[in-house]
Amino acid sequence: MYGENASSNTGRPSQVPAPGTLLVDTSRGDRVGEFQSVAGPYWSLRPVGGGREWEVEPCYVRTPALMEQLRARTARLNARSRGEVL
Repeated sequence: MYGENASSNTGRPSQVPAPGTLLVDTSRGDRVGEFQSVAGPYWSLRPVGGGREWEVEPCYVRTPALMEQLRARTARLNARSRGEVL
């Protein structure tokens, strides 16, 4: 689930990704989130460590680089150790 790649060679997702897939929102300073669902023309993403979802147009989403994936996984593990994420 973590770090699944739902992209073509351009780094842009070619189809709707599976829930939990890591994605980068380029319209918000390369913020990394987990794909949650489709909401009309937007995709809903949630911060990896937990928090409020946000919506983004699919054209502003790309797959994360390996370093971005590592940071996201570390953030999730840290949140889990603090009891913020199950």
